[in-house]
Amino acid sequence: MNDFNSLRILDRFKGLFWKSGIDYEIMRKIIQLKLTMDGRRMPTIFNGSKVKKEGNQFLKSLWMYALYGLILLTPFLFLGTQYIFLISIMFSLLMFILMTSMISDFSAVLLDIRDKNILHTKPINTKTLNAAKVVHILIYIFLLIGSFVGIPLIISIFTGGIGFFFIFLIEIVLTSCLAVVLTAFVYLFILRFFSGEKLKDIINYVQILLTIGIMVSYQLVARSFEIINLTKSYTFEWWHLLLPPIWYGAPFELFLNKDYSAHIIFLSILAFLAPIIAILLYIRLMPSFERNLAKLLSDSTTRKKKSRKLDKLWAKILCRSVEEQNFYRFSSLMMKQEREIKLKIYPQLGFAIIFPFIFLFNEVRFRSFDEVVNGNIYMVIYFSLIMIPTVVHMLQFSGTYKGHWIFLAAPVQNKASIYGATLKACMVNFFIPIFVLLSILFVWLFSIRILPDLFIVLLVAIVITLISYKMLNRDVYPFSNSHEHTQDASTFKVLASMVVIGIFVLVHIIASKIPYGLYGYMTILLIGIIIGWKAVFPTQLKKEGIR
Repeated sequence: MNDFNSLRILDRFKGLFWKSGIDYEIMRKIIQLKLTMDGRRMPTIFNGSKVKKEGNQFLKSLWMYALYGLILLTPFLFLGTQYIFLISIMFSLLMFILMTSMISDFSAVLLDIRDKNILHTKPINTKTLNAAKVVHILIYIFLLIGSFVGIPLIISIFTGGIGFFFIFLIEIVLTSCLAVVLTAFVYLFILRFFSGEKLKDIINYVQILLTIGIMVSYQLVARSFEIINLTKSYTFEWWHLLLPPIWYGAPFELFLNKDYSAHIIFLSILAFLAPIIAILLYIRLMPSFERNLAKLLSDSTTRKKKSRKLDKLWAKILCRSVEEQNFYRFSSLMMKQEREIKLKIYPQLGFAIIFPFIFLFNEVRFRSFDEVVNGNIYMVIYFSLIMIPTVVHMLQFSGTYKGHWIFLAAPVQNKASIYGATLKACMVNFFIPIFVLLSILFVWLFSIRILPDLFIVLLVAIVITLISYKMLNRDVYPFSNSHEHTQDASTFKVLASMVVIGIFVLVHIIASKIPYGLYGYMTILLIGIIIGWKAVFPTQLKKEGIR
């Protein structure tokens, strides 16, 4: 096995691990094995993909975070010395990237119990096992954050000086640790009070709530400052103590702007002490976390057999052939039962719910409520569609991807029905419930006059689903790739899909300005969907067409 650079750096801190009661040598071995497995090429014998993706796909995607950091963070370094405002916004972005990555990409690692049967039979204490898991995640988190803040960090030497650089660097390390530990605390709380199938369901619901919570926190940070005559004014409020991004703006004010106000000193103390206390508390609770993880292994056979009548009804309504109905029910079952799929997709559902309301509330700040409800701001419901490209892309991944040989072995008459049924199940299970919920709330706010607009949004959602499939999943069987390949160049294609959504919004606005334009646009969309669906999923597809 390779002796990774990250492990060599970790060796310098082994004394801290020994003092914490962690067997460092064992922990190092476990992490070395995990890192080796992460970089191991997946066997492609079961995967007909022409492009074999070798090496660690996560590491190959880091350049993208470097680009995000350059675009999102660097401009703040040139906006002056109102650090409490500038740094708070920068750390809001940083924590947003960190927490969403923790929830969507690393929750599965944190809750991983696959190695339990091997490692728990060895004389290794639970504290060492959990430390190996957290350090394994932290290595990737530091790589991610290093890519995200690397360029801004170097530029900060020239714009803010060496003092700015060191405070920034220390706070980045503390923030990374705080994000990992806070996420672990949330899961620890859930594991402590729930068990069995209920626990697995609760974890998914908590992911949605966490995603919504992150977005609301980001909005609260932005609203902590008032812009008066193009300058930012900050007035301390007690609830700022609950917003970590503001903590991290305070030390810059304290050390660089020499602001010795009581609240700045207190916020600065929180910035440094809160992560350290959280880490110490987590080390103490590690054994409890590992013990409670065993609940995820609880026998699922004791659960009540759920009725699948609704799936059968939707299958009969949406699918023409018996074969397609069978694949619809199979796909729907995969989406409802596979934990890894839900761990990846549910945070996206949280974004889809909260984004329209964030932009709606922003509008209410600057206009009266009557002006808002009588205008066309209901178009923000289009933000619920941004999840579609990502979710459609996720449909090709599964924790049980090796089982996709069944698609090759089964006597399938029309292979187009496999993905056609999967897309329909995706819409029904993930998009329609959220769209119905948002539509009820929007009709309550804006009256029934927006019903034709909502129907157009639904039609656009179907079109976006088709376009996303063609751009992201073309000719690949559903659930046939490992989640390790989730982070790849397809991110750019997802962003391109979002641009397409913007074009549809523009066309919708133009159509709404023309007499009967909405109904004409609706008709065009309906015809386009019928033609497009037949073109993407022909009734007879060549056998070699789908891999």
